[in-house]
Amino acid sequence: MTTETIRNPQTDHLLTPENSALIIIDYQPIQVASIRSMSRDEMVFNITSVAKAALNYKLPIIHSTVNVATGRNKPPIAQLQEVLGHLPTYDRTSINSWEDVQFKAAVKALGRRKLIMTALWTEACLAFPALDAIQEGYEVYVPVDAVGGTSLAAHDAALRRMEQAGVKLISRVQLYCELQRDWSREASVPGFMGVFENHDGFNVENAV
Repeated sequence: MTTETIRNPQTDHLLTPENSALIIIDYQPIQVASIRSMSRDEMVFNITSVAKAALNYKLPIIHSTVNVATGRNKPPIAQLQEVLGHLPTYDRTSINSWEDVQFKAAVKALGRRKLIMTALWTEACLAFPALDAIQEGYEVYVPVDAVGGTSLAAHDAALRRMEQAGVKLISRVQLYCELQRDWSREASVPGFMGVFENHDGFNVENAV
């Protein structure tokens, strides 16, 4: 069996390392502590996994925080700092990051139309920039198991609103698989194996 000729990675309708970027917004202690739509431990594991995937596939990453400079909020959680601490953060006062001039300019400067967008909370700091980005012609993908809201109802309603506007809902595992696509792309296979890990301690090496 042979794989078909590799598609143009810039124009592929699926996510590729060459046509997409990761946006991470407001994974800070207060926001994480307020999540009620899923297990906080699982969500933290999943967003950290998403960040690791972005690094593995060399995606551009925009990391934003809110109210750190004003002293009203703390820096990102340690789990993300360990993975993304070498990257700059774009601090804002606006709930909607798309209304922050520096953040929006950074996104536009990437020159990529497919945005993998994550944030806390789903109903505000994710929904607002996602809806704005869609209005400006971007494609927005949301890993639903790496984001969270203040209640399950709030989270679900926000996902429905975004999906109705054209946002594409995915999962962290789908993200890994879509970026990898072919086992012959051997350079990224070691990093891909993290997809088999889970917040409950499952590890593929212990299962075989």
